[in-house]
Amino acid sequence: MIHATAVIDPSAELAGDVSVGPYSVIGADVTIGTGTEIGPQAVINGPASIGSQNRIFQFASLGEEPQDKKYAGEWTRLEIGDRNTIREFVTINRGTTQDEAVTRLGDDNWIMAYVHIAHDCRVGNQTIFANNASLAGHVKVGD
Repeated sequence: MIHATAVIDPSAELAGDVSVGPYSVIGADVTIGTGTEIGPQAVINGPASIGSQNRIFQFASLGEEPQDKKYAGEWTRLEIGDRNTIREFVTINRGTTQDEAVTRLGDDNWIMAYVHIAHDCRVGNQTIFANNASLAGHVKVGD
């Protein structure tokens, strides 16, 4: 179900069973896989791909421009795998061209409230990030 107050860019591609809560915004060049639930007032900007069966809670901000002074509008992206739980006020930014131009979050991760995953980070599978944890740019965390 997509709430009537949600704003979804025409270029976004959502699987037929994706749910989007009230006042959420899905931007251009975003792809969201089957069974993903997006809570109220979340913002997802692209280019970004989000896999299947993710739970994204209210006020999350995903795929925004990287917080890097060198970023000058280049094409970069965010990739999120499957079955992740992304809690309230989490921010995950896109990559920069000073690296591979992508930020990646694997599968089956639990990302708790107020976590920040910065540009060009690579997070593996089955990790847990506790409330208020922060990864600066270019950090790699394994499974």
